[in-house]
Amino acid sequence: MKYEQRNPLPMPETGAFHAVKGTIETVFDWQYALEKQNLMSLYEKGKELSWNAKELDWSVDVDVERMVRQRNEMGMGGMLNNVLNPPKQLSDEELVTLNLHMNSFMLSQFLHGEQGALVATAKIVQAAPTEEAKFYAANQVADEARHVEVYHRYLTEKLGISYEVHPSLGTLLDDIVTDSRWDVTYLGMQIMVEGLALAAFGMQKLMMQDEPLIQDITSRIMGDESRHVAFGVLSLEGLYADMSEGELREREDFIIDATHLMRERLMMHQVFDRLGWDKAVWIPWMDTTPFMQGFRQMLFSKIVPNLKRLGLLTPRVREAYQKIGILQYEHLKDSVEDPDVAPPEELVKLLMQFMAQNAAAGAQPAAG
Repeated sequence: MKYEQRNPLPMPETGAFHAVKGTIETVFDWQYALEKQNLMSLYEKGKELSWNAKELDWSVDVDVERMVRQRNEMGMGGMLNNVLNPPKQLSDEELVTLNLHMNSFMLSQFLHGEQGALVATAKIVQAAPTEEAKFYAANQVADEARHVEVYHRYLTEKLGISYEVHPSLGTLLDDIVTDSRWDVTYLGMQIMVEGLALAAFGMQKLMMQDEPLIQDITSRIMGDESRHVAFGVLSLEGLYADMSEGELREREDFIIDATHLMRERLMMHQVFDRLGWDKAVWIPWMDTTPFMQGFRQMLFSKIVPNLKRLGLLTPRVREAYQKIGILQYEHLKDSVEDPDVAPPEELVKLLMQFMAQNAAAGAQPAAG
């Protein structure tokens, strides 16, 4: 697929290419038993629902800056200042700039995460112990290649703003693809990285309702990713009940470390570097302001119940999650019970509340 790269992605400090050495056993399954019908059903569903990037309407005029300016003209700028509670009241111009860069940062990290998923899922084909898991993982490799394709085109042809991989995400992807234990690759990519991305996609749809191309892209990718996360849960289910205390502790360590890395990459320090805004002021804002704190917490709304289903919401993990305020999601449905992801209810309610307040203020008659 040919497209114009208006703005090639900036390179991280490691350069254009980053090579890591991974060690893993490659498993041949000579019995081809195909006994796990739930995985075979996901495999069939993945084949049936496959789509082509050329089906998207790439002729759509994407002008996010114009969209944000129109929102501000409708009085949304004041609402955003109230919702975000920034260190200073932002002008309409600053709100446009911040919105553009935060959006492009998130989409850029989606792209980099999808490349990580492409590499990790190819590894899963090698290491999966059963044939049906290999079948599904092979199907997922094609999905991930398509996701990389569409995000790269959207960022370089339509947006014109993009970001290099966040160091914390890069570190986590390295950890996932270099680990020799097959289940850690599943755990890191299918449960942690893609679980967070799945919730973030729901947020993306909510925040970009008036941009039809990204709505179409996100809806298609969410359909794929919901199956991918369910695949990870079904593949790992029952595994951890038989592990030794030492082996289980290693998985706990991995989960806790991965969670901190993912939270760190949500702090968006690269955005403030790019804009020249004082990180000593803006990073604490992202870390402590209730709305931004709630935004980060909500992105773990699928990870927590999935870990619980796998028996990995152990006392150590529970304690770590309680400290960062995400244990509250343990009673939500996991990805097997409910593969679909909607924006978290509390965020929708908060946005609706501010929008109603803004509309009511706009309806007030002018003084005098």
